[in-house]
Amino acid sequence: MTDTTAMEEAAALGDRLGDLVSRLTLEDKVTLLTGRDFWTTWPLEHIGLRRMLISDGPSGVRGEVWDERSPSINLPSATALSSSWDPEIATRYGAVSALEARRKGVDVVLGPTINLHRSPLGGRHFEAFSEDPVLTAELAAAYVAGVQRNGVGATPKHYVANDFETERHTADVRVGDRALHELYLLAFEKAVVQSRAWLVMSAYNSVNGTTASENDLLETPLSSEWGFDGVVISDWTAVRSIAAAAASQDLAMPGPEGPWGDALVAAVHAGTVTEAAIDRKVQRLLLLAARVGALAGFEDVATEPVDTEDGVAFAREAAAEGCVLVGNDGLLPLDRDSVSTVAVIGHNAREARTQGGGSATVIPASVISPLDGIRAAFPDTAVTYELGAVVQEGVVQLPPSAMHNPVTGGPGAHVRFLDGDGAALYTEDRFASSLVYFSGDAPVGEAAVIEFVTRYTPDHTGELLIGFAAVGTGRIFVDGELVAEVAAASTSKDAGAALLAPPSVSAAVDAVAGQPLDLRVAFAPHRTAESTRHALSLTVGIEADQSDPASKIARAVEAAEAADVAVVVVGTNARVESEGYDRVGLALPCAQDELVRAVAAANPRTVVVVNAGSPIEMPWRHEVAAVLVTYFGGQEYGNALADVLVGDREPGGRLPTTWAAEQADVPVLDVTPRDGVLAYDEGIHIGYRAWLRAGREPAYPFGAGLGYTTWSLGPVTVVDDAEGWVLEVPTTNTGHRAGKQVVQVYAARADSSIERPVRWLVGFAVVRADAGVTGTARVHVPRRALAHWADGWRYETGKFTLQVGTSVADLPLAVEVEVGV
Repeated sequence: MTDTTAMEEAAALGDRLGDLVSRLTLEDKVTLLTGRDFWTTWPLEHIGLRRMLISDGPSGVRGEVWDERSPSINLPSATALSSSWDPEIATRYGAVSALEARRKGVDVVLGPTINLHRSPLGGRHFEAFSEDPVLTAELAAAYVAGVQRNGVGATPKHYVANDFETERHTADVRVGDRALHELYLLAFEKAVVQSRAWLVMSAYNSVNGTTASENDLLETPLSSEWGFDGVVISDWTAVRSIAAAAASQDLAMPGPEGPWGDALVAAVHAGTVTEAAIDRKVQRLLLLAARVGALAGFEDVATEPVDTEDGVAFAREAAAEGCVLVGNDGLLPLDRDSVSTVAVIGHNAREARTQGGGSATVIPASVISPLDGIRAAFPDTAVTYELGAVVQEGVVQLPPSAMHNPVTGGPGAHVRFLDGDGAALYTEDRFASSLVYFSGDAPVGEAAVIEFVTRYTPDHTGELLIGFAAVGTGRIFVDGELVAEVAAASTSKDAGAALLAPPSVSAAVDAVAGQPLDLRVAFAPHRTAESTRHALSLTVGIEADQSDPASKIARAVEAAEAADVAVVVVGTNARVESEGYDRVGLALPCAQDELVRAVAAANPRTVVVVNAGSPIEMPWRHEVAAVLVTYFGGQEYGNALADVLVGDREPGGRLPTTWAAEQADVPVLDVTPRDGVLAYDEGIHIGYRAWLRAGREPAYPFGAGLGYTTWSLGPVTVVDDAEGWVLEVPTTNTGHRAGKQVVQVYAARADSSIERPVRWLVGFAVVRADAGVTGTARVHVPRRALAHWADGWRYETGKFTLQVGTSVADLPLAVEVEVGV
């Protein structure tokens, strides 16, 4: 299609949509601009518009309910995806998300999250891609393309500079224009310009004094320079005033309450907001509806799905592609035939974290733990297990297999919503004890008490800490007797954190293995904010036994001493990495560092697997045989891990973020606003750029990662093209097995007249080759990659060095290119 034809078709479509808009009253138009409820938009039958269903999250699609009865594929975390450094994997990831969305009737997926890893303390680090804007932009564009070519809207978020959680609703980010354009906006640009994202989500925070939903950045550069024609949807409750309607904010979520409604109608009549501004918003919303097939008469615009993919199989492949081998003395891959005993150690080995906390959470039909995966990979080998150290904090749900519903006689629990007089407003039977409600049929806002009843059969004898996690007061009954009446109050001012990461309380109960306990919890919620009045999170379960940590480590050491290989899985918990709050440090929680050192001393053939979504300190890294960073690996995590351990798959990852040896070394760390302001004083120097500027050496540099084979690169050839340069890099697999390499290109200008990073990423390419085979990495370096922002993109003429290698710290090859006038 020629550009002229495309422009003519776009104009014709605009005319058709404009005709629909003209048929609406002002009240109709304004109604469309606020959500109908927590997850849907308003329908208008007289113009053929049905509701559109919007859903979290970026690493799976939950759908309209947060419910074990409607499970979702749980994909690896965004940090695992970005560690693949592979746009093809990102495209397929988006496609799987879209197919899940289609299966669940979802029109819009709220992802990808592409804020930058400015600080490793960012609580939502696991949900975003990288510290580098180019890597982020390439993967984000691929993800968006994968979603939208299957007829589902993608939503790059959170626009913009929302790289922290502390005071995220109110903080004002003070950032210079150059850093704003070269880093934080650049991460979004390609998803809009190249992949034509159908939505963008505005953030909670302010940028340089103006709330994101009211900020001029929604118009320039987003619409006026990048050509965005989609819907700017707010983060939930981020629209707070009529001023957002006067700006280029299109849709306020959730609904039906909100700051617009009748007040916006009045503002139009008063001339504060023009009706033309309203019409533009409505037309964009109708264009979105046409694209996702929600608008009758526009079937020619809707995109039908084109991909088919086994989502579970892809989850396993993607998790392996995101595994980063950062240390290996030759122990990996393990030879099944030479290993007779494997000791698997660690809380996260049995209760793995497959995803981070918060709105990104989905409920998978099943999860393969590392212990499960290793046992399956070593069917003829003795595999032992020891806890080693307790990582869990707070209550976790009861094992579904140990729950019996006394009402139905089947598995699960019976739940009742009661009014103030104890009358049942609503009942349901559930198969899990972790319950989350956002609108839906349950009368969350009207219920005085939520009652949870099950018959629980413990699997060991001793004291159990039975309790709940929620904000409110609960009465805990066991075998008909009240054992505790306790209250849990949130320490967070963030309504989302109070809802999705609530505090836990518990009471001690004596239990006998195999002897059922009739458990009832009557919970009275404390509603912390009007915005969450119709939302509820309640988990009934058990707190971990934290007693006698020394004996747990001692038993792990005994198991390691008796094994050929010890695999220790360490990681974080939901109190460390989640939406709603930032991390307080990079150290592993609990006694895990002590555990690793003790096991490594007992068995030199120790592999440490890091089950964390973001960087941690590893003070023992030189004391173990191998270190494998696996992030939050999704529901097939254990199988993928085993595939990598035994060499059935290559550890395909390279670090998208610098990992520090010690927290004190991190050059950009602060995520805490001061007097409501978070100053990005480091400017363009974040991530590896800041490390290079400070002259500090990290534990593992940006782009680093090992494989199971060896490679040689070069020589490099450069070809000019219309938009920049193409570097061709012969990449030879010099080892004895097939493998993957990521060729990275960085620019440098030592004699620059302006402030620049020491070097900065300008392109990369994945090469896969069999043993002895040479592939060619073709890396396009756009001319814009060498520009800097100074009230527009400017070019410093002269020569730039393009350095080529396999990490920011390993760049053996270099060529020069010249930028002319």
